[in-house]
Amino acid sequence: MKILVIGGTVFVSKFIAEYFSANGHEVYVLNRNTKPQLPAVRLIQCDRKAIDGQLKDLHFDVVIDVTAYTAEDINSLLDNLESFDNYIMISSSAVYPETLQMPFKESDERGANKFWGDYGTNKIAAENALLKRVPTAYIIRPPYLYGEYNNVYREAFVFDCAERGATFYLPKDGSMPLQFFHVEDLCRFIQSILAQRPERRIFNVGNASVTVKEWVEYCYRAAGKTPQFKYVTGGTEQRNYFPFYDYGYVLDVTEQNKLLPDLLPVADGLQRAYAWYRDNKSAVKPKNYFEFIERNLK
Repeated sequence: MKILVIGGTVFVSKFIAEYFSANGHEVYVLNRNTKPQLPAVRLIQCDRKAIDGQLKDLHFDVVIDVTAYTAEDINSLLDNLESFDNYIMISSSAVYPETLQMPFKESDERGANKFWGDYGTNKIAAENALLKRVPTAYIIRPPYLYGEYNNVYREAFVFDCAERGATFYLPKDGSMPLQFFHVEDLCRFIQSILAQRPERRIFNVGNASVTVKEWVEYCYRAAGKTPQFKYVTGGTEQRNYFPFYDYGYVLDVTEQNKLLPDLLPVADGLQRAYAWYRDNKSAVKPKNYFEFIERNLK
């Protein structure tokens, strides 16, 4: 297939572009060319909000839109796409209000989430804009994505703790649930959609949920270590020492499992994530969790 990936230089979009290129497809990436490009893709250099003829006379079998954060993002791209067969947008679980009963279903009403703010409401607007203009488009709503190329300091922070042999400061009793999805499973799910062409247009995706304590244990195990925990209670703001909000949520992934039941277990995915991080630490910008812990929790 001839595939257009919007993005292609950072984490999810980079992994998607590399994955489909490695699987024999002709992959184009649309980005501003401010970061190194993958060697096996074709670059369309422009800002998605300032396309000036770069897509003229091009037809794509699939558009995979990883960087649509607003309705403007959607409309500016569609105004310049001359011809395509399939459109897949990577949206977010942030479109669900935190007040809903879990697990969140695709049919649940979307709305503002106090933890995600404008990010979530802008994603809702982007979804609406896309389905208004391309009713046959597919929308994928992942939870926390992880894996190779992840430049966000989440599992990388826990890997750093494990390598230091550090005690891990865990929020409350460690039972908060979180849901993850490996970027390769995201690619495999896109493949399943294109192969099976389901009538349903919107899908939650993700592994079964794990507790934050289990997730930390998996991260330490990937680095060959076993964590010792201290539990943080009281009024300390969680995001100062831990890479997630004090907000646990779970998505209903029943419909995903009908198309792709065999997912990479989170423990195995974190093994892969650590192997990549160990050799690419400069690709991840750390946050000052260690400094906060040293000053405020020890």
